[in-house]
Amino acid sequence: MSPPVAPPGWSRWLVPPAALSVHLSIGQAYAWSVFKPPLESALHLSGTQSALPFQLAIVMLGLSAAFGGTLVERNGPRWAMTVALVCFSTGFLISALGAQTQQYWLIVLGYGFVGGIGLGIGYISPVSTLIKWFPDRPGMATGIAIMGFGGGALIASPWSAQMLQSFGSDHSGIALAFLVHGLSYAVFMSLGVLLVRVPRSEKPVAAGPSAFQGVQVSARSAVRTPQFWCLWIVLCMNVTAGIGILEKAAPMITDFFADTSTPVSASAAAGFVALLSAANMAGRIGWSSASDLIGRKNVYRVYLGAGAIMYLLIAFFGDSSKPLFILCALVILSFYGGGFATIPAYLKDLFGAYQVGAIHGRLLTAWSTAGVLGPLIVNWIADHQKEAGKHGSSLYGLSFVIMIGLLVIGFAANELVRPVHPRHHVPAPKEAADGRREQPA
Repeated sequence: MSPPVAPPGWSRWLVPPAALSVHLSIGQAYAWSVFKPPLESALHLSGTQSALPFQLAIVMLGLSAAFGGTLVERNGPRWAMTVALVCFSTGFLISALGAQTQQYWLIVLGYGFVGGIGLGIGYISPVSTLIKWFPDRPGMATGIAIMGFGGGALIASPWSAQMLQSFGSDHSGIALAFLVHGLSYAVFMSLGVLLVRVPRSEKPVAAGPSAFQGVQVSARSAVRTPQFWCLWIVLCMNVTAGIGILEKAAPMITDFFADTSTPVSASAAAGFVALLSAANMAGRIGWSSASDLIGRKNVYRVYLGAGAIMYLLIAFFGDSSKPLFILCALVILSFYGGGFATIPAYLKDLFGAYQVGAIHGRLLTAWSTAGVLGPLIVNWIADHQKEAGKHGSSLYGLSFVIMIGLLVIGFAANELVRPVHPRHHVPAPKEAADGRREQPA
């Protein structure tokens, strides 16, 4: 299957909107916490159990991205976006059936397994293409697209809350909300499928640099380098710290201020989720664009070092000041989003654009690990603290201390990143890429 090649005169600025249509849709995953309390009530689940669909979705995101990265490089972004559309929307439809019949395993299968495959393939579908369209500004280009994944919950969170209010928060109302999500996202993602194109040459801008300029390393060689595994640890630690708040955001802010004179309502908690989504989205474009100026290693020093300080402030002072809690959480989520948007450009700097999509896919197994680790740490500790009779902010103190330790580990791994040894370099990636492109479909 040949990817669609841009005709002469095609504007490269049409590619980010195509990527955004997919990423804004699959970014709904970050609004999962809005569904947690209704599911726990309607199906009698614990906090750990209600997190399972989200955790499995993130696991499948990483695995499908890792195993599908080479296919995305070979078949192109349109094929990948089509697969993402089918899997993501089908996952919602299966989940709707599970909610209606009160079969929770169908929600786990639909949203977690099938929908998670759509998340992974959809997430990496535009990354390599964007880097090749924007070799002069790779951080900004991937930030624009991946911004959509962070901002998806900005739409999905209030939308989901409103549907649950209108349809009801029982199993039938949840089922109808899932059904509307599946059908709506199928329509919206189809815009990206129709619009996306790949560049005709390695220099999409005549006066700009080549997409294959500098060091080039194949995906097979990249995973054998210490640089790849240092970045794997960096991404895993940064994601674990952010996702620990994000997955449990709505019940977390409710718990933190439940015993104060200003408790947080369900609608205000949904608003907090939307605010986190905005910070996640802003961090993806803001921090990744900044990385084009100050360098990838320096911006990760900010993510991991300042992130540990934010967690420290929440752990010790969060329950005494709602503005402080919200501000620190917003900063952490901006670092979380920025880490995702900057990592493709970091990979391009180290390994080149030759097979950056496949390398990026393999690296996202760190996200799979973090998708289990972050929610498990926060939910498991909160559940056990609750069983021990604790409440409020005491449910989260230990898990926040663990997050600080993980961020310190990630900071150390980032300091160990060095240029890739020449023995891993590909001698002529341009010719290899051109030869692959010229093969008949």
